[in-house]
Amino acid sequence: MKRSFRKYHRILGIIISIPLMLTVLTGMLATFVREWSLSIGVSASFLLSIHTGEIFHLEGIYPILNGIGLIGLLATGLSLSGLFGRKTRQNPKN
Repeated sequence: MKRSFRKYHRILGIIISIPLMLTVLTGMLATFVREWSLSIGVSASFLLSIHTGEIFHLEGIYPILNGIGLIGLLATGLSLSGLFGRKTRQNPKN
């Protein structure tokens, strides 16, 4: 069971890493451009359109896909951690 979860966790991690990294980086850069008036040659509105998926016409589903991917990674990661595994009770010998 753990072997299949490891496989799914690895595949899901690779797939979800690109959109999550894009979301994180564009969100940070948009904040830098707006709040700190950092000039990087790209407008904050363009960065936010990438951040929300609007530039790819995915603004309605992009956050949902990011969320589903993260929930999948959390579920497989927690199952691999052994937090929810069966614990055997050892009976003390009298």
